[in-house]
Amino acid sequence: MKLFVLGIGVHPDDVELSCSGTLINEVRKGNKAGVIDLTRGELGTRGTAETRDAEAKHAAEIMGLSARENLGMRDGFFKNDEEHQLQLIRAIRKYQPEVILSNILEDRHPDHGRAGKLIVESSFLSGLSKIETRDEQGNLQARWRPKHVLHYIQDRFYEPDVIVDISDVFEQRMDSIKAYTTQFHTNPDGSKGTQTYISSPDFLDAIVSRARLMGKRIGVKYAEGFVSQKNIGISSLESLVLNET
Repeated sequence: MKLFVLGIGVHPDDVELSCSGTLINEVRKGNKAGVIDLTRGELGTRGTAETRDAEAKHAAEIMGLSARENLGMRDGFFKNDEEHQLQLIRAIRKYQPEVILSNILEDRHPDHGRAGKLIVESSFLSGLSKIETRDEQGNLQARWRPKHVLHYIQDRFYEPDVIVDISDVFEQRMDSIKAYTTQFHTNPDGSKGTQTYISSPDFLDAIVSRARLMGKRIGVKYAEGFVSQKNIGISSLESLVLNET
């Protein structure tokens, strides 16, 4: 199945927290969007791999994704090496996305940066014809390189190169985040699990504040920001004013 945009996150919920609004935007426009989770988030303090699987499925339904799959890499211990690159290359060639939305290259959580580098390198290598991979049926896959890899901003703040207006889909975006009930819903008495960095209401408040901050930068209510390692060109100045009011 060919997708227009593919979000890739090392943990289930990375994509929801950082770029789900952008994915929902594309779905509403009629473009096919999907998500690949590299791990099952099995090292997370709250919940289990099984509960995270169910939450990811629910979030995918909320976002209207055409595809979501988990590559089953080891949470915390995956590597940016040939074995893992080939695994991700197969997935990229399977979905042939024009745009990949990826983990940031450096962040508070070491998995984020390591995953970001793995995604960048795999996206490039996926375009080399002499790297051979086969699909689930054993058929040789065609080479494929996305036109853009954009890094969504996670815990640390980065100056964005691209900002996407998500005002019209903001509530749907927040619903996709809240699908992870083991991660983001908490009681003061701890009855829903051990308190973590992301389990308190303050964390979700910060997510909303980040979206407001990004929105303010472009004169809208809510937005998501992305970092690009390469310049993004336009064919006409009309592109700059197409959506201006």
